[in-house]
Amino acid sequence: MSDQATTPRNALVTGAGQGIGKSIALRLAADGLDVAINDIPANGEAARAVAAEVESLGRRATVALADVSDAQAVDGMVAQVAADLGSLDVMVANAGIAHVKPLLEVTPEEFDHLMSINLRGVHLCYGAAARRMIEQGGGGKIIGACSIVGYRPFPLLGPYSASKWAVRGLTQAAAMEWAQYGITVNAYCPGIVGTAMWDHIDEKLAENEGLRKGAAIEKYSELIHLGRVSVPEDVAKFVSYLASPDSDYMTGQSVMIDGGVQFS
Repeated sequence: MSDQATTPRNALVTGAGQGIGKSIALRLAADGLDVAINDIPANGEAARAVAAEVESLGRRATVALADVSDAQAVDGMVAQVAADLGSLDVMVANAGIAHVKPLLEVTPEEFDHLMSINLRGVHLCYGAAARRMIEQGGGGKIIGACSIVGYRPFPLLGPYSASKWAVRGLTQAAAMEWAQYGITVNAYCPGIVGTAMWDHIDEKLAENEGLRKGAAIEKYSELIHLGRVSVPEDVAKFVSYLASPDSDYMTGQSVMIDGGVQFS
């Protein structure tokens, strides 16, 4: 039996009320971890429903509502999780948003808002988790949400692409600095995923390109060598590996889970 199954560990997944975050939370619970479900307060009902699903799998769950762009809220969230579950061993900084607009139409306010969640939020979650793990001793796993656009930007996703390129750099720097504490830091880079976010991206891309709804995803899906759009569970399987002892010798990596669109 693996250490993952025999040693109680606790994970926090941000943006876990739906989509990829929800799938990650449920997969980690199936792996034997107790899981804290984070989302913004407006998504509290969805977060509580995911927590109930975690508990139905026989694991403990807690709900930690917080805006990841708020430093005080992130510190409070990590403290709550440690108090409720006993420790924080795995941080999955999954929360993110997308804006679909030509660069010349993106306002400074829109740019700042996206960066506050996709980059500042990841930075705050990485830091709060690392401080807790260092205090606890024994290392830990920090995992961030990057994207295929962190390697290959898409048109009309300029600021989103920039935020994910920055997550790659942040992940590498954090891995270098925190290796001495036994903390690994890696990121996952999904491609086109069947989620509400990609429904929004498809709708906006279709509007800008004069296509019918659904046509934009069909167009970009032609780039996928495995021949299908991914589902959240595809990403959750890889995060399961990053959260497990099997990945103990892997750090500073941002790995694409895109069905073979982009190769590095």
